[in-house]
Amino acid sequence: MDRSLTWDRRLRHRTLLLAGVLACPGVAVAQAIETGFLDRSISLDDVEYAYQVYVPRAYQASEEWPVILFLHGAGERGDDGLFQTQVGLGSAIRAHPERWPAIVVLPQVPEEMTWEGTPGRVAMAALDATLQEYRVDESRVYLTGLSLGGNGTWYLGYNHADRFAALFPICGYVKAFPGYPGVVPESSADPYSTLAARLADIPVLIVHGEADEVVPVEESRRMAAALEEVGADVRYVELPGVGHNAWEAAYASEALTVWLFSQGRQ
Repeated sequence: MDRSLTWDRRLRHRTLLLAGVLACPGVAVAQAIETGFLDRSISLDDVEYAYQVYVPRAYQASEEWPVILFLHGAGERGDDGLFQTQVGLGSAIRAHPERWPAIVVLPQVPEEMTWEGTPGRVAMAALDATLQEYRVDESRVYLTGLSLGGNGTWYLGYNHADRFAALFPICGYVKAFPGYPGVVPESSADPYSTLAARLADIPVLIVHGEADEVVPVEESRRMAAALEEVGADVRYVELPGVGHNAWEAAYASEALTVWLFSQGRQ
């Protein structure tokens, strides 16, 4: 018998069997799950915005995962959808991925803008898209940011207090720079107490460098005091001798990470 003919018949037989399996409605076909830093985009008001989602290598849809919304600082603004992963939480994840068993959403603010207004809406839309795409624990959604993103953490925390299990602002500010949008309505006589009243039921961890020459450390001191005044669960960590770059120490601290993941909305 012609061996090439026999091989051809076997190949055709296996192909037909595979086609039959794939066509069977009761058979599930395993698909690889993408992990790592993944490109995503979302459309808002007919404008496309690029962002990143980090998915841990151990991710399985059979269990619920916590989610972190990370807001970058002023230096990472742009429209490439990538730079915001290079500073802050993205760097900490690359250094110690085992400490960050969570899905992380990393949106980006366009040049010359802040997290107030449209960028904040984009961030929340990216978060919502991620909650739909992955198996998540919606009682463990966390919000963190550094510098401009610390300000954004206060802003989104104020406007979406019911969405987050904990806030983790680093070297952030509420009212440090004239001309910048306010975190709370301008009619508020005391923005710190107004913000604290809104966040009274949310655990908050604040980190700031004592020697910060960019964002005054007094911003975090005043916010921590206002939260303590309303009986909030607030922890304030001031780093002696540390300048503006308090985020490297904050995100590298295993103790602070453990605290964050221990929080959950009732």
